[in-house]
Amino acid sequence: MKLVKFKDPLPIPPVLKPKWKLGDYTYYEVIMKETKQSLHSDLPNTTIWGYDGIYPGPTIEVESGERVFVQWKNELPDKHLFPIDHTVHGAEKEKPDVRTVVHLHGGRTEPASDGYPDAWFTHGFAEKGPFFEKEIYEYGNQQNARTLWYHDHAIGLTRLNIYAGLAGFYLIKDRHERSLNLPSGPFDVPLLLQDRTLHDDGSLSYPNQPENNSSGIIPSIITSFFGDMIVVNGKVWPFFEVEPRKYRFRLLNGANARFFRLTLDSGQLFFQIGTDSGFLERPIGISSLLLAPAERLDLIIDFSNMDGKSVILNNDARTHFPIGEPANPETTGVVMEFRVTKPLSSIDTSMIPAYLRQINWLQANSGQKQRYLELSEEKDQFGRSLFLLDKKMWDDPITENPRHSSIERWNFINTDGDDHPIHIHLVQFQILERRPFDVNYYKKTKQLRYTGPGIHSEISERGWKDTVRCPPGHVTSIIIPFFPFTGQYVWHCHMLEHEDYEMMRPYQILPPNE
Repeated sequence: MKLVKFKDPLPIPPVLKPKWKLGDYTYYEVIMKETKQSLHSDLPNTTIWGYDGIYPGPTIEVESGERVFVQWKNELPDKHLFPIDHTVHGAEKEKPDVRTVVHLHGGRTEPASDGYPDAWFTHGFAEKGPFFEKEIYEYGNQQNARTLWYHDHAIGLTRLNIYAGLAGFYLIKDRHERSLNLPSGPFDVPLLLQDRTLHDDGSLSYPNQPENNSSGIIPSIITSFFGDMIVVNGKVWPFFEVEPRKYRFRLLNGANARFFRLTLDSGQLFFQIGTDSGFLERPIGISSLLLAPAERLDLIIDFSNMDGKSVILNNDARTHFPIGEPANPETTGVVMEFRVTKPLSSIDTSMIPAYLRQINWLQANSGQKQRYLELSEEKDQFGRSLFLLDKKMWDDPITENPRHSSIERWNFINTDGDDHPIHIHLVQFQILERRPFDVNYYKKTKQLRYTGPGIHSEISERGWKDTVRCPPGHVTSIIIPFFPFTGQYVWHCHMLEHEDYEMMRPYQILPPNE
């Protein structure tokens, strides 16, 4: 199917209004609903699942330190939009087909409100998972300004529920951010990047088996989903009319498995100001941006001298990054168009500050506990790909058990061919280095033989992170302070098909040593 590009304007998700706001807390309700929505004006409306019935869900804006309560309500139908593989852990036939639980990605959240995969619930909370504790989640927002997002995290169904539309932005703001005089208001725009495949009738298409399915299982989980259309804020290849001025864009890769490597066809620079977890120390001018699933980038594009011109945002990242098929320049190689056609509404006095904030850089030392954790591809009993963390399944005993207030170094040993974006709930971390190693030697001996020196993180990653790219054939080392809660959380690959089929593990933060 061939659709006209840049036919529909970019939608901007509305900001959610609280049910009530008192002196010491704010309360929201968000209802998950099935509805129909236009993803492209040349197609019939698409059935989606949306928070408050829209895809993406409404943007939640909070102040740093604001105490926020949210009741996430599941009012979805009993039948799923997509076929369910009941051989996947957590998605057994005896469980309800439609289950949801919401994770605030990047939030420092108590365990009961974190969206643990087994804390799922059904319509009206009629059925609940074994880790379900409360109907109303609490978010303390004890973090400085940053771009977070919320999305479904139900065990065994995350890939399907997010693909159906269950994702939205959550922005923490603070006084320091406002003092920087960045582009704000209508010039501060969230962009959710995803890929989708649509049928001629407008319905979402998701494969029910791998291309070479010798297992005989139908429906069967696939190794990774890659759509043939790029969708931004719920529109296929949209355009966005802008004024000749500076705009701030909060980019989020919400795709199931696709990486994005972004450039502007005008050749101009992006001015990156932030990562997953807040501002960089200083802005950087950069010509291309690499964004793995779940990563965020905070940036400014200056359209001041582009009046009357159009600028196309392109993507040249391969599938199964970095080893897969190249992006198709006619389809997945194109993201959206900026049209500098709106008249200037006011003089642009916003800034790209020379300095953003101070970062407390952590140093690795011999007193910190080190963990070496393999990322590998195995085969299941049916001959299908099975991606594992440290050769362990979801139900194996917990082996990662840091103590509260400790600092640890985690080293991800990637023996697979994919670049795995690893996300750790609750915490933020810094990237120390990536170092190449002899994969075949490691597979034979379980000993690391490095083949080169450590490589510093990319300049665009030099800030606090909650998701890290772990390229094949490298040991990716990060340093993590564990706080402010104790309890059980998870860490996983954020390629959704991988996390749904065993590439996710629980971990336990223990009380501090007395």
